Amino acid sequence: MVQERTLPKFDTASAQITKAEGLMLYEDMVLGRFFEDKCAEMYYRGKMFGFVHLYNGQEAVSTGVIKAMRPGEDYVSSTYRDHVHALSAGVPAREVMAELFGKETGCSKGRGGSMHMFSAEHNLLGGYAFVAEGIPVAAGAAFQSKYRREVLGDPNADQVTACFFGDGAANNGQFFETLNMAALWKLPIIFVVENNKWAIGMAHDRATSDPEIYKKASVFNMVGVEVDGMDVLAVRSVAQEAVARARAGEGPTLIEALTYRFRGHSLADPDELRSKAEKEFWFSRDPIKKLAAYMVEQNLATEEELKSIDKKIQDLIDDAVKFAESSPEPDPSELYRFIFAEDE
Repeated sequence: MVQERTLPKFDTASAQITKAEGLMLYEDMVLGRFFEDKCAEMYYRGKMFGFVHLYNGQEAVSTGVIKAMRPGEDYVSSTYRDHVHALSAGVPAREVMAELFGKETGCSKGRGGSMHMFSAEHNLLGGYAFVAEGIPVAAGAAFQSKYRREVLGDPNADQVTACFFGDGAANNGQFFETLNMAALWKLPIIFVVENNKWAIGMAHDRATSDPEIYKKASVFNMVGVEVDGMDVLAVRSVAQEAVARARAGEGPTLIEALTYRFRGHSLADPDELRSKAEKEFWFSRDPIKKLAAYMVEQNLATEEELKSIDKKIQDLIDDAVKFAESSPEPDPSELYRFIFAEDE
């Protein structure tokens, strides 16, 4: 087993979250977990097709970052592991599930499927099948916010863009080129590396010259921070600082969240390359259980309140599946629609 990195310590006392904030974070993470568990069930029952990449274990990153922003106003750029980013960004579970079923009512009208979640309404810039493909797109969104504010004089154009990608993408040329450009132009963007240690079956430590990705920010004179990606309060704290920095015109931040996916790369991956000991080490650090324990210890919630949220979310997911199953397939007559912007 590869030696695990020493995780940065976070003083939970400094989190100072209210009961409402804690319950909101818990509910969002549970929504992501239950949704992905249902996706696995539906996939193995033959209701979903193609590649489906699940997010189980990484919920603290999506929730911690996106819920520190202004959902629906700020921008989110995702990867092919995009269902939960979409949910955190406010895309209804019904629309995400329907998209996975390839239905007309899906957020991408059934044209995108698992890897191409998109919602203009929620400023979700898309999931991307190619590694690192969303990074320059996110920079474009950040640039237009800055341009509207500084050149066009729009005082309301203070939106921040969060750009998510994995450790494998940090070896891609688009990563370095975009970080350089973002630093030069002081773009209001947060680069979030979800370092789950594996790029499909390639161990991160074997694929990069320096496994500590956050240190690469220094080359671009950019703030770089590492965070325990299994602790939603720690992620939220560094995200809040990065958002404030970006909104104030102080430029980008590179956040490396050390996290772990509890399932294989995709549902078609037998997941035979990762050791049992490694998996058990990370399973014991489940971010949802960690927050639940903290909430109870701090008298911010009771076990009953948390169970009530679990039940509410399970009902929501069951409803999303019924909605997806009963929704219509895209009409064949519209095969060529949504390729160009004729609806604008």
